Amino acid sequence: MRYPEPARRAVPVAAVLGSVLSIQFGAAFASTLFDRVGAAGTVTLRLVIGAIVLCAVARPASMARSTTRAAARRWTRAEWRGVLALGASLAVMNAFFYEAIARLPLAVAVTIEFLGPLTLAAVLSRRLRDGLWVLLALAGVVLLGVGGNGFDSAALDPLGVACALVAASGWAWYIVAGSHVATNLAGTAALAGATTVAAVAVLPFGVAAGGTELLSPGILAAGFGVAMLSSVIPYSLEIRALRDLPKGVFAILIALEPAAAALAGSVVLGQFVDLPAAVGIALVIVAGVGALRGSRI
Repeated sequence: MRYPEPARRAVPVAAVLGSVLSIQFGAAFASTLFDRVGAAGTVTLRLVIGAIVLCAVARPASMARSTTRAAARRWTRAEWRGVLALGASLAVMNAFFYEAIARLPLAVAVTIEFLGPLTLAAVLSRRLRDGLWVLLALAGVVLLGVGGNGFDSAALDPLGVACALVAASGWAWYIVAGSHVATNLAGTAALAGATTVAAVAVLPFGVAAGGTELLSPGILAAGFGVAMLSSVIPYSLEIRALRDLPKGVFAILIALEPAAAALAGSVVLGQFVDLPAAVGIALVIVAGVGALRGSRI
């Protein structure tokens, strides 16, 4: 069925916005598990459970053609490289993001992390003025540390900032790899494979951090909820959106990530943003909108 042009544009946009809210509330709920299994244990639960659910979903969807495993066997070497790259980007992005929110307020970590896709959009546009939007975003990030971190008078944790910056590079990598996979491989089998790669990559660190507590029924139940909110739902929506949206447009449509993180942090964690942090977050969002308007993509 073909939709009118406005509807065809609205569907992927709605998918990205749904992903934004889902992933930030998932992150807020995930941080409540850190005291019991650590950041590494929590991200391992999220990715392992997410991989299991996605593999279970992908298998019935592919039964008319073959099993998910058989579909994977038909992938070319280049397609396998794409899936492995997407899985590696998921591992880097998620592992370092969780380490960041273990040390920084959620909205602060997400605002710093957003420098990744914003920089990607500016690079893809190849216009000098879009580089200026990146500088504006950097000014917004600096504001987060002026006179406090937006939540108290303490300085931003340097290790937390470093982890958020690594997660930012992983986020940009994920956009590029996800667009390639969405263009060349239909269905959820590729996403299931990539999430499995990410789960295997973080598993040793998660086991070391969480130990047998990872198998606690309560922790497993919470991990399932986090996996659905943070992995299964948003990544499925994003892969759907990346089929129809250019990488640069996608990168800027998620400019509301910092605002969504501030909302989730205040509702779930009681992390209320003060004026300097609010201005910093607003500058990053304005930079995102400006880069979109100035983009040739």
